[in-house]
Amino acid sequence: MPQQVYDLVIVGGSLGGVAAALRAGALGVSVCLLEATDWLGGQYSAQGVTKPDENQYIETVGSTASYRAFRQAVRTYYRNNYTLSAAAAAQPSLNPGGEYPGFSGEPLAIHQVLLQLLQAEANVQLRLNSRVTAAQTSGDVVQSLTAVAGDGTATTLSAKYFLDATDLGDLLPTAGVEYNLGAEGKDSWQEPEAPDSARPDWIQPITMVVALERRPDGENHLIEKPAEYDKLKAEQKYTIIDGYITKMFVPGVDLWSYRRYLSASNFNDAAFPCDLSMLNMGANDYQAATIPSGSPDQDAAIIARARQASLGYVYWLQTEVPRDDGNGSGYPSLKVRPDQFNTPDGTSAQPYIRESRRIKAVYTIVQQDLDKNFNPGPRAKNYPDSCGIGFYGGLDIHGLAGVGMPQRFIDIQPFELPLRALIPVRVKNLLPACKNIGVSHIANGAYRLHPMEWNVGEVAGALAAFAMKNNQTPSVVAGDPSLVRSFQHELLAAGVPLFWWSDITFDNRDLFSAVHLLGVAGVISGYDDMSYRPNEPLTVPDRQAIEETTGKALDWPSGDIDRGQAALWLVGQLGL
Repeated sequence: MPQQVYDLVIVGGSLGGVAAALRAGALGVSVCLLEATDWLGGQYSAQGVTKPDENQYIETVGSTASYRAFRQAVRTYYRNNYTLSAAAAAQPSLNPGGEYPGFSGEPLAIHQVLLQLLQAEANVQLRLNSRVTAAQTSGDVVQSLTAVAGDGTATTLSAKYFLDATDLGDLLPTAGVEYNLGAEGKDSWQEPEAPDSARPDWIQPITMVVALERRPDGENHLIEKPAEYDKLKAEQKYTIIDGYITKMFVPGVDLWSYRRYLSASNFNDAAFPCDLSMLNMGANDYQAATIPSGSPDQDAAIIARARQASLGYVYWLQTEVPRDDGNGSGYPSLKVRPDQFNTPDGTSAQPYIRESRRIKAVYTIVQQDLDKNFNPGPRAKNYPDSCGIGFYGGLDIHGLAGVGMPQRFIDIQPFELPLRALIPVRVKNLLPACKNIGVSHIANGAYRLHPMEWNVGEVAGALAAFAMKNNQTPSVVAGDPSLVRSFQHELLAAGVPLFWWSDITFDNRDLFSAVHLLGVAGVISGYDDMSYRPNEPLTVPDRQAIEETTGKALDWPSGDIDRGQAALWLVGQLGL
């Protein structure tokens, strides 16, 4: 069997896997990125969530610089390959799916942009259609992986570090890494919303997303009635009502715009005569079972039936949903678009995965770290080893009727990503890079979304590179405050925010780093709207509060200084 050697092998071409490869490659690490399919981007592309769940700060301070650069690359793809309408050309930043603000794109466009970004990074070798079948370990160290290409050729891949960037944490059991699956009981973390006892079968449902085109009324694109339609309709409880959604096309309460990812009004191009939207609703969350089940054959059967459940929902919308105007039922003009995923039936190439196997980590993020009831300020728990931030309205856990798992939505505060949540309790050279970090089943509901997954992957790639450069294991790095601080400096230099500030952008890089370091260190938390207000004067009470917090009497500069100048001065004085 041929053998190849890299600094870093990443398993999984998910959003996190791509982010990890790009960051590690940019830092001079030789990277091999393996993906079992021919898709890159996971939930953002092959899984169909192409209108992502993001926060209101995403364009400025609520994401990493590289995540914003990726989104800009998608916008450039549309500008370069299609003719925009005047309205779209006038948008401050193009949103292919509608008016600015917002962002979306076609599945294959997302894949293509990610592919181009990877191909431009000389240190990254990409292997699509390549499955990992075995791992060779020695004690607490992973030595190599066996990967089988689409033509059946097997290769041994050796590396200093390995990342699991699969959507289900598939490398964890293969490499013998300790992990959790499903819901922990209350005795684990005393989470208020945890079940009384552990429920390993409580895993969020999968969804087979469907690509639809809104054709003119009068056209008929009725699909074949699924064989189990009546049974699926009863199991899935098909309905259009979901949260604020009560109508099909009525603006403000409509299903259509909820996941519309391509608006024809943004283009003067024959390629897009009509709007495109993804069907990703509670009604097509598959309710009978979910994955991973522990059996590849069973997983495949669950995915196959989930496809039928989603096609059943399409048929219901085409034939039975009450029309918005009250005149009859169904919209047979809805057209399934198989070309959007290169699948025969228009369902997504992969199931949308909300929950993964999760490493048993040095630190596990739990409900109390995020929940508004436990965090009365404007932010969630502050971690001294923060290596990222995230937020999306609330902590969202979809229910799974087949095992009696309820749906829950918990109000949370904007949160951070502690480095310790990326450190396995035992294995020294494998890191999570997707939804498989050290989070509880409940906290996973916040950390699973697009910008956070990218952040996790980017940090995992950076951490592997940092560990190699410093000849230290990630666990040693995470346990040494001086190494953590050095790593945080590198993340900040790359545009990775560590603390929630609503008004501190990456444009002024020195100020960006200083204010984030002060926030993480607990020196300054700013105002209730998470602003720092660097141009305002630093008042005497401000100085007194800083001295009280740090326990130091500081020899302040003479004369008046503003809060921005104070931040730059303080990081030097405090050794941050």
